[in-house]
Amino acid sequence: MSRHRNVRGYNYDEDFEDDDVYGQSVEDDYCISPSTAAQFIYSRRDKPATFAEPLEEEYGYEGTDAAADCFTPTHQLTEVDRARLNSCLDQMREVLAESIPEQVMVQAVLDTNFDVQKALNLVLSQGSKQNVKTKNKDAVILAKTTKGKTRDSQSARTESEIVPKITKMTVSGKKQSMGFEVPCALAEENGHPNTPQKGLLPEDASVASAVLEAVSKSTLSPQVVQVSEDQNMVPTPAKKSSKARPQIDVKAELEKRQGGKQLLNLVVIGHVDAGKSTLMGHLLYLLGNVNKRTMHKYEQESKKAGKASFAYAWVLDETGEERERGVTMDVGMTKFETPTKVITLMDAPGHKDFIPNMITGAAQADVAILVVDASRGEFEAGFETGGQTREHGLLVRSLGVTQLAVAVNKMDQVNWQQERFQEITSKLGQFLKQAGFKESDVAYIPTSGLGGENLVTRGQSSDLTQWYKGNCLLEQIDSFKPPQRSVDKPFRLCVADVFKDQGSGFCVTGKIEAGFIQVGERLLAMPPNETCTAKGITLHDEPVDWAAAGDHVSLTLTGMDIIKINVGCVFCDPKEPIKVCTRFRARVLIFNIEVPITKGFPVLLHYQTVSEPATITRLLSVLHKSTGEVTKKKPKFLAKGQNALIELQTQRPVALELYKDFKELGRFMLRYSGSTIAAGVVTEIKE
Repeated sequence: MSRHRNVRGYNYDEDFEDDDVYGQSVEDDYCISPSTAAQFIYSRRDKPATFAEPLEEEYGYEGTDAAADCFTPTHQLTEVDRARLNSCLDQMREVLAESIPEQVMVQAVLDTNFDVQKALNLVLSQGSKQNVKTKNKDAVILAKTTKGKTRDSQSARTESEIVPKITKMTVSGKKQSMGFEVPCALAEENGHPNTPQKGLLPEDASVASAVLEAVSKSTLSPQVVQVSEDQNMVPTPAKKSSKARPQIDVKAELEKRQGGKQLLNLVVIGHVDAGKSTLMGHLLYLLGNVNKRTMHKYEQESKKAGKASFAYAWVLDETGEERERGVTMDVGMTKFETPTKVITLMDAPGHKDFIPNMITGAAQADVAILVVDASRGEFEAGFETGGQTREHGLLVRSLGVTQLAVAVNKMDQVNWQQERFQEITSKLGQFLKQAGFKESDVAYIPTSGLGGENLVTRGQSSDLTQWYKGNCLLEQIDSFKPPQRSVDKPFRLCVADVFKDQGSGFCVTGKIEAGFIQVGERLLAMPPNETCTAKGITLHDEPVDWAAAGDHVSLTLTGMDIIKINVGCVFCDPKEPIKVCTRFRARVLIFNIEVPITKGFPVLLHYQTVSEPATITRLLSVLHKSTGEVTKKKPKFLAKGQNALIELQTQRPVALELYKDFKELGRFMLRYSGSTIAAGVVTEIKE
């Protein structure tokens, strides 16, 4: 115990001299070293608080005599009075914001013996008198300096009449400025002191800047003219109202954008393990979108994980779980360019457990690549009943994709045999024709995703070149025709993801289905029925001022709570909102189903990015497939292959559009127990 007693009773202070800071514990109120604290931390104990210094810092006054005068010996404030003064100033700032200098407010509070109401009245009455004085003074200056220059005086007068109407002086992204700098040449000429004008209201600043501009046209160098013009621009309000905002010619701007390249949304679909991610990952690597260093890292990591052949797939499968399982789970999105187009690539999952994610990706696509595995037995497994090749083909056609490229992958495993290629194309061709694709809109390309053959350049393998003379995959993607964009229709954006941003507000991502948007516009979110403002727009990770139909964008929104928005909400124009309902009628095509559909049948409604439980409440009629005529009213059930009119009821409200008004927003899918049972279009919305 004696040892412990020695340690406990030891006087450590003797080990350190007074000036030695090392080893001493720092003060409790901040956990940084004393030397850093002395350099950066402001302490009231070291320096008595004065109001002159903050004023100098905030407003840039060079000699704040007025502020010093406020605290002459007659106003030696006690701690209590200083607290009362601060409280009064806070209340006054809530009313006046930054429009009145702090020294004026301090003086007013002291003159009125800490009565906020009286101080406010005093300040405002002083401000209005000052306004009148400065306006008269400026009018005299204007008359003197512009005598005989009628054109200049007219322009200055019109500006001084127009500009003072704007009382709020805010410029987005810049610090609010109080008053203005008088250029040296002019200051000397007119006898002004070469200091900022103290106590000027925004109105006075704008009047004076108009005067400055009028004078500068005749007396100053071009550099000073630029200054005065910039100051004239200061009072424009940052908030863009829908009336004041200049309307852009979207179609003309779209043609100019990206150097005249057209935008295309491409989804890659196919059975699980057909090689979709590897094929597109290798394509991106060959195009230079993935650098060699990153690719080398993926190769090393995939070897360690025992999945050496998955290296290219890791370009698009970014999450740890996807890499560990070797299966794409969510839609991976990236961008690349061809000679004439900018492509937004969506890599959809092939596994049947993740079909809802695949539907989300396919609903946002214009064209598709269907990847099939050429290996013996693998193609058959994907194409037969239960395989995803058929289901994916049906889904994309039902969701409005009309152009398709079939990449017959892993052809190197069958030694590029022409017979195998023709066998696959004949089987697929028959099925795709039944699904509704035109033969002219479907192209077949033999490829090797792992080997990189026939992706970016035409195949060099002698086994392939002797019988295949067609396009490589990139040439085929470049030859797709972009669909007609609904730019003229009201704005619509379906939310695919919601996340919190670093700054204020939050972000939503999704594809603009119709219309266009500019920064600063007001938007309405449905079904929550909440309005917000688009503070920023990001397209392909680059900030832009506007975006139009077909763009995959990320919007930064303010003025709304993130809790109220979820995936599946639709942002629209507040003047022309999207319809919201729980009951609607639709025309549906029944796929291959085992159980007949009856009244009260529970289904899962997939609409754009929404996945919502629903019930078929009424079977209205069976329709003729080609003519659309009613062949049977009020059927008892619906069997496979039938075309019918039904009524659906959802559990929660969904935002829908009629198919005839918005083709993109009028389509939906119905699923039941893990398989897609029907595709439909909205014909009538019940309020």
